[in-house]
Amino acid sequence: MKLEDLGWSETFAHSFECWLELHAGKDYQVGRVAIAHRSQYHLYTAHGNTTATLTGKFRHQAQTTEDFPAVGDWVVVRPQPETPQYLIDAVLPRRSQIVRQASGTRTTAQLIATNIDTLFLVSGLDHDFNLRRIERYLSLAWKSGAQPVVILNKADVCVNIEEKQKAVEESAIAVTVIPLSALHQANLTAHNPYLNPGKTVALLGSSGVGKSTLTNQLLGKEQQSTQAVREDDSRGRHTTTHREMLILPSGALLIDTPGMRELQLWSTDQTTDQGSGSLNLWEGAESGIEETFQDIEKLSAQCRFRNCQHGSEPGCAIQAAIETGRLSAKRLNNYRKLQKEEAYQNRRQDKQAQSNAKARWKQITKTARKRRKNEPY
Repeated sequence: MKLEDLGWSETFAHSFECWLELHAGKDYQVGRVAIAHRSQYHLYTAHGNTTATLTGKFRHQAQTTEDFPAVGDWVVVRPQPETPQYLIDAVLPRRSQIVRQASGTRTTAQLIATNIDTLFLVSGLDHDFNLRRIERYLSLAWKSGAQPVVILNKADVCVNIEEKQKAVEESAIAVTVIPLSALHQANLTAHNPYLNPGKTVALLGSSGVGKSTLTNQLLGKEQQSTQAVREDDSRGRHTTTHREMLILPSGALLIDTPGMRELQLWSTDQTTDQGSGSLNLWEGAESGIEETFQDIEKLSAQCRFRNCQHGSEPGCAIQAAIETGRLSAKRLNNYRKLQKEEAYQNRRQDKQAQSNAKARWKQITKTARKRRKNEPY
């Protein structure tokens, strides 16, 4: 298999050449992460599938969870002597990346997948349909740097498909919305333009929306396990337990992800250092919220007062749009909710960054004192 079949491009080739100039003398190659476990990685390479582990130096230099390889990453590897495994020395700069706040109380990022061209946001047209949740997923998608496409699955159980599709299209501005039924193979050809050879597509959505069923249909075989959802609320259980990149018959690469019970936004710096010492190259929107709610952003610029809070102020373009039915009050409330959540998350991350920096300098000082103590006079 050629590297181009796995999504290789001139951008990645240039990054790899720069790496080789700085680290000459070893048999370095590249591979793409298909599955990422805690201590072992499954890779696609030009020479076939293989497994790899991180070097000790990589682990030592990694400062955050975002520094470690994720599904979709291109990694620099070299053969491990006397074993069939490879050693991962670095992660090449990412072109796009999907990141969320990890579950729990700790301020930690969870890197879901990287180097994605198109992000399929899958939502069910059953009892679990939620327009506000779709807006949240769109904010994450625009931030990632990938092109979002909304997939409305389970069209076979929906009696008002056109109504729901129109509502999503009004919220998902400039985004393609595709209704289909993965189970009954209805309208499955609508997303073929995104499944081109060497292009990477990722599926993202809540549990029970049918991502595994859609994956099996695209693969043309039953590879991913599926389960029925609860009848009362159409909620599902996790059937996909890990992220995995699969090669479709069309030549496209598909990343299936476990369903999400919660989706908290994460603020990512576009120039974050990686374990390799490189810089990310992804070009996500400065704020996915602004891109998702660009209609509200444009209306806000038309308000009479620059600091308008969109309440009872005279000359408020947003309130005028709500009164005339051009804008939904629920959409405005969700916009405000996500803005507050993003601001809170930024404060949490700033505090965590300061704590991490303090801990690093404490360790540097401790090491320096120990070194001076051992130096002869």
